[in-house]
Amino acid sequence: MGLFSFFKKTDKVGADSAIDSKDLGQNGKKEEHSNNIETKLSFHPEWHVPQEQRYIFNFLANELQPLKPNQLSLAAINIEVDPNTNAWNVKAFVRSSLEQAIQLGEIELLLLDKNDKQIGSKSFNFADLGSLPAQSARPWVFSFDQSTLTTEEVPEDGWKIAFNLISLRGHQLDLDETWKNQLPEDQQEALVNIVKNLPKLGKNEVNFTGLQAKMQDDKSLVTSIFIRNGNNKAINIEQLPLEIVDANGKQVAKGSFRLDPVLSVQPNSTKPWTFIFPEELVAEGEFDLSRWSARVNQQK
Repeated sequence: MGLFSFFKKTDKVGADSAIDSKDLGQNGKKEEHSNNIETKLSFHPEWHVPQEQRYIFNFLANELQPLKPNQLSLAAINIEVDPNTNAWNVKAFVRSSLEQAIQLGEIELLLLDKNDKQIGSKSFNFADLGSLPAQSARPWVFSFDQSTLTTEEVPEDGWKIAFNLISLRGHQLDLDETWKNQLPEDQQEALVNIVKNLPKLGKNEVNFTGLQAKMQDDKSLVTSIFIRNGNNKAINIEQLPLEIVDANGKQVAKGSFRLDPVLSVQPNSTKPWTFIFPEELVAEGEFDLSRWSARVNQQK
């Protein structure tokens, strides 16, 4: 198997990045003690590992530090650059201190330099690793194409490969404190359920989805809008040029809102916010608000 050729006698185990198994949706058994767990070297059942390669893997596995109970970890080993594609072949141990075997699905991994600055990200299907036995460490190579990297320079010692916890926790409702104080719990729960059922965002996508729109007696338009952030980082909005369009594609209102303080939307989250268009920003005529959309107007 080609994977074995990546691991060499000169390799050394580097930084370890561990998380609680609950973050990956894996429920470990309740531990009555806090003893650290030594993980044992594990090979995929379909692998036929040459004796010399077993020696290398055993040597590397012996360098691994113990884990706390119910943890999953990625222990960095080395990065080799493919001379043909410039892809980074990242060698690591996938480790588990759970008392039962686990099988994982698709997970986004991050590459971090010694200062924890992100230098790469890519999703991998962990089903390819097979079932990971209890309290084990399995060597693997994760290939990061150049398009998934933010630098061409291989990082110095201290780099890490880590699970992206923001993507693992799923898309969440980011409710501002003012909304939490004003909305009853049942309405907050209703918003959580709405957010769960919205179409999935693309990576790094920011989307504006209408929640509620109502014309007032003073002819102003009050709109509540979901600001959806598919990025791994928070977004800050200082000014937002908005256009409201009704079910027939007719412009209902148009205006620019200055947000002070700045409106922050947390990573991989949706924040509802209310925007009020005064009468002078509302078009004349009748509108069908049974369906409507909010658009960010890019024109100056």
